[in-house]
Amino acid sequence: MKHQITFLIIGLLFSGITQAADIDRNFPVPKTVSPDMQKSIGTVNTNWKFSIKSAEEWFPLIDASYQHGRNNSKIMADYFNVSINEGYIGDVHTYTITPPSVPKNHQDKIILFIHGGGYVLNPGIAGIDEGVMLSGIGGYKVVAVDYRMAPQYPYPAAIDDALAVYKALLEKYPGKNIGVFGSSTGGAMTLILAMQARDSKAAMPGAIAPCTPWTDLTKTGDSYYTNELVDNTLVGYDGWIDDAALAYANGNDLKDPYLSPIYGDVSDFPPTLLVSGTRDLFLSNTVRMQQKLLEAGIENNLIVYEGQSHCQFYLGLPPTAKELQDHYKNLTSFFDKHLGK
Repeated sequence: MKHQITFLIIGLLFSGITQAADIDRNFPVPKTVSPDMQKSIGTVNTNWKFSIKSAEEWFPLIDASYQHGRNNSKIMADYFNVSINEGYIGDVHTYTITPPSVPKNHQDKIILFIHGGGYVLNPGIAGIDEGVMLSGIGGYKVVAVDYRMAPQYPYPAAIDDALAVYKALLEKYPGKNIGVFGSSTGGAMTLILAMQARDSKAAMPGAIAPCTPWTDLTKTGDSYYTNELVDNTLVGYDGWIDDAALAYANGNDLKDPYLSPIYGDVSDFPPTLLVSGTRDLFLSNTVRMQQKLLEAGIENNLIVYEGQSHCQFYLGLPPTAKELQDHYKNLTSFFDKHLGK
């Protein structure tokens, strides 16, 4: 049976998706991408600009993200035939994802996955989706960290949990055999984890892959404006995203490097793969971070996918979509090249 998996686009939680072009800035759907991607790009998110000012207002949205994501995670796990083991690593709730067979060159390595969701959404098993895909497509054992989130647990709870899991993995694996990746918030946390590891004098991971990372919580950067109403995942910053940033930061300076890693020190970073899309609201977040890595002399690569909005390399796509398969194969090749070196 062929599974058609529709991944969580945040706007879907609020039933605001329509097939149309009734927005202020409409561009043709590119013919240079697969039919699956054309369909995803042609979807318009019309319900994104709403404000959340209290903790109580977040809870229904968090629950909706959990219900939707949990179902997707179970479907994906069946599709990719991976096993999922729930437990605790470093006293933090985790899910360990294992493919049906692990290639010999992966058996002494581990990938730490950090999910996205604005430091607020996708708790528990709802947040393991990309870990399942990398494990199923790439043949890696993956640990997905279920970090604490706002509004109950603001900064620095999330990054403290991710670091605790990473340091616990260091007791079993040398740093050079650990890869770290995540998208959006998870991409920012991947960069922050590298800073934390270096600052605490822990062994650095062998390679990191921050995909479309939320590197700047201050709405600084060209694509926050040029891709507003072009990105059909996030659409714009002046809605729930801005509120999520404030809820997590909890009064701390948004330019703190452990909140906005674009303002941090990237010296001694491991090889880094950055990913974005031409319509991504976070494109500037990504290319500004690459420039920072280049200036620091860090080995890095940047992939900008044709036509894609934020995280559209998997959101809204079936698991058989060319772009989804290509993305996780790209991550696999990157980790294969750098881990263990």
